[in-house]
Amino acid sequence: MIWGAILGGLAGTIVLTTILRAASELGLTRMDIPFLLGTAVTADRVRAKAIGYALHFVFGLLFALAYYAIFRVIGHSGFLLGAGFGLVHALFAGSALVNILLPVVHPRMGTAFDAAGSTPLLEPPGFLQTMLATVLAHVAYGAIVGGFVSLAS
Repeated sequence: MIWGAILGGLAGTIVLTTILRAASELGLTRMDIPFLLGTAVTADRVRAKAIGYALHFVFGLLFALAYYAIFRVIGHSGFLLGAGFGLVHALFAGSALVNILLPVVHPRMGTAFDAAGSTPLLEPPGFLQTMLATVLAHVAYGAIVGGFVSLAS
């Protein structure tokens, strides 16, 4: 049922956000996905947090619906399959999108090519620790979405 995907997307986004926020607070990564999303829209750091969290939850629900559509097409869902989807999602989002493409297109993110005098709002995300936190968070997200969908079926 689609309600399993929606509830799973909500729960999964809460867990994903909490893991990434904890990694940021513990100094394991500089990446804060909701803040990244928000600063793409506004330079106001307070508004960027609010807008970013709203966008992050919307995207979390949309990705859950995409996972659900794939589960329906293949005729199977579950924690492990969802975790696999989360792993693929993280590898794409963490390596290609966040570390390579985002610093190039984000209007307020610094890159390795910025001059010393420039003052971007955001540093580019770190590589290894950011990648590990991203993979862990997205695997948990996928497992939760997959589990909710399979339990609701």
